[in-house]
Amino acid sequence: MTDQSLPGARARIAPIGLLFLATTSIGWGLNWPVTKALLSELPPLTLRGATGVAGAALLAIVVLLRGQSLRVERALWPRLCLYAVLNVTCWMALMGIALLWLPAGEASMIAYTMPVWASLLAWPILGERPNALRVIALLLAFGGLTVILGGEGISITPEKLTGFVMVLTGAFAFALGAVLSKKWPLPLPPMTAAAWQIGLGCLPVGIAGVLLETSHFENVTPLGWWLLGYSTVIQFCVAYVSWFAALGRLPASVAAIGTTAVPVIGVVASALALHEPLGLVQIAALLLTLGGIVLATRS
Repeated sequence: MTDQSLPGARARIAPIGLLFLATTSIGWGLNWPVTKALLSELPPLTLRGATGVAGAALLAIVVLLRGQSLRVERALWPRLCLYAVLNVTCWMALMGIALLWLPAGEASMIAYTMPVWASLLAWPILGERPNALRVIALLLAFGGLTVILGGEGISITPEKLTGFVMVLTGAFAFALGAVLSKKWPLPLPPMTAAAWQIGLGCLPVGIAGVLLETSHFENVTPLGWWLLGYSTVIQFCVAYVSWFAALGRLPASVAAIGTTAVPVIGVVASALALHEPLGLVQIAALLLTLGGIVLATRS
């Protein structure tokens, strides 16, 4: 039994921890419409790769300023590279391309079904048999995905279907990386691990952007540069630092459930900033998805 399971554990939830958690959720949630808007100025692989590598460098500086080490033992490099591919490369590349065809709000809902797929993968990988909560969570997640995919009627465009599959694949890869990291942990300080994974994961995305895409940074508007700054500094540094600060002050279950605010913020912000639809279909999909996420996290 851990301290967090004791009767007095509720009193250990520090308000500053909730503030850090809120900062993380807002930072990550707002980045969905930010990325969608930036795709009108830069191609997806270049955008995601460049901001990721720059963000990783800034995060590494934060690690060093905190007096921590960036050193990685030789035996850990294969594991670190695998997690970087699953948790970052697939996420950044697939999500960036998918946003060319999907509304940012819908993409955020699909992406944050990660806990549901993680609970499903935990059965064959970790031997955690699914319980009733996990089964219900899976059904709710499928319900939310069905509403998202068929919300505009039975006519589904090839572009929307491609974007849907890309986001779902990225979420599934992230969940696989999370489950594998439970089976074979990465014994590094969390911020050190994050800096390396983001840098290693985004580097091939950026290289692919240079080789496959044509970018014109000289044509980026002043607003575009501000949004690039947000995506680099706020998403990768402020939000990640706040996330690890929240984990250090809150029970893991509270922190995990707290991230359900990310798709909510993504949906609402996209509706306000990008004028994406926010009607009964979107609200129903959001409620089903959030229900599945919460149950998967609690299970």
